[in-house]
Amino acid sequence: MQQKLKQLILLLIIPLTSFSQVEEIIPPDYIKTIYFNGGTAESQLPIIRLGESLNLEFDALNGNEDDYYYEIKHYNFDWTPSQLVESEYLDGFDEQRIRTYQNSFNTLQTYSHYKLTIPNQFTQAIKVTGNYMITIYDDYDDIIFSRKFMVYEQLANVGVAIKRSRNVKEIDKKQSVDITINSSQIQFVNPKETVKTVVIQNNNLKTAITDLEPQYILANELTYRYNEKSSFYGGNEFFFFENKEIRAASNGVQFIDLQDLYHSYLFTNISRANQRYTYNPDINGNFVITALDVDNPDVEADYAEVHFSLQYPKLEEGQDIFVYGNFNNYELEEATKMEYFEEEGIYTTSFLLKQGFYNYKYVILNKDNTIDHDKIGGSFWQTENNYKVIVYYRELGARYDKVIGLGEKNSVGITN
Repeated sequence: MQQKLKQLILLLIIPLTSFSQVEEIIPPDYIKTIYFNGGTAESQLPIIRLGESLNLEFDALNGNEDDYYYEIKHYNFDWTPSQLVESEYLDGFDEQRIRTYQNSFNTLQTYSHYKLTIPNQFTQAIKVTGNYMITIYDDYDDIIFSRKFMVYEQLANVGVAIKRSRNVKEIDKKQSVDITINSSQIQFVNPKETVKTVVIQNNNLKTAITDLEPQYILANELTYRYNEKSSFYGGNEFFFFENKEIRAASNGVQFIDLQDLYHSYLFTNISRANQRYTYNPDINGNFVITALDVDNPDVEADYAEVHFSLQYPKLEEGQDIFVYGNFNNYELEEATKMEYFEEEGIYTTSFLLKQGFYNYKYVILNKDNTIDHDKIGGSFWQTENNYKVIVYYRELGARYDKVIGLGEKNSVGITN
């Protein structure tokens, strides 16, 4: 099958030497509002317990009512393909058409809303834990986009504590994640080799820490208490706006303009790097689709061209500023890249977003392709962040990495 051949070629040409090098495929411009969650609607990085359902929704704005299909593959901890064949990790079949879709109703922007739930009549169950990738493709076997997800079974207790950095130079900026793992069901053998962890801040897999080893092993309990290696910059609370009332200015929206579509102009943001920390409730980079006076936001929420602006000095040649958040899976895209206007001294950009409540921030892409997450927004130890710790275990002689536990902690109540 052409699709299989394309994926095989892709796997051969992409280096698989580190956790981050197997990338998800970014969707084309006409695919918007990919809403991917498991047990909780606010989680845009599905980490589901074995046996729970998985939900994927997206809009196609090309108006063609195209057919889309899905494929699910199993991966190792480092996102190399596992040795399992499909029948070992799926009960049923994938490569099926997404049958649930509706066209938009009473909106200026027409679109088709697609929805996939697993399990379904064709894919009855995911049978084993581990890392997975779901790929969406069209009638021509062209890949439209792909997303990672994880399936776990709670075979271990995962204790997570958030502390201020032990590095005196970074104590005002960083948050350190301490981990304790123990199990009454698994006897850890050679845990420095067989146990792996992934530490994720605010559902952003792209900034995850993946190279930790247990520092202390006491009986069957593993402890991770690093001074620096398990630390994240705290960052700042996300900016936000809400345009559930698309015809009027609301939270974060300065004014509205109706052209072919509604245009929402947000208040101009400023740098907070040199300001004191101020707590503003956010949803840690996520988004929620919502619209006033409609019965079904999935197909009745409209799209608006949202205009972002940032007052900030002009950067050096080769540096760019991007609008950043889970609304597009924390990707740096051409649409989210900002343009500098010398006369006003501001950076601006605009792109389509569905009505709802959105978190976002601004990041700088440097010449060497590193991302500075905090130069514009600042970084503070007090910032409220969500942390997840995923624990993997590969028994001696096993053919794949099991996910044996999930721990989660919010930094509210952070201690020294």
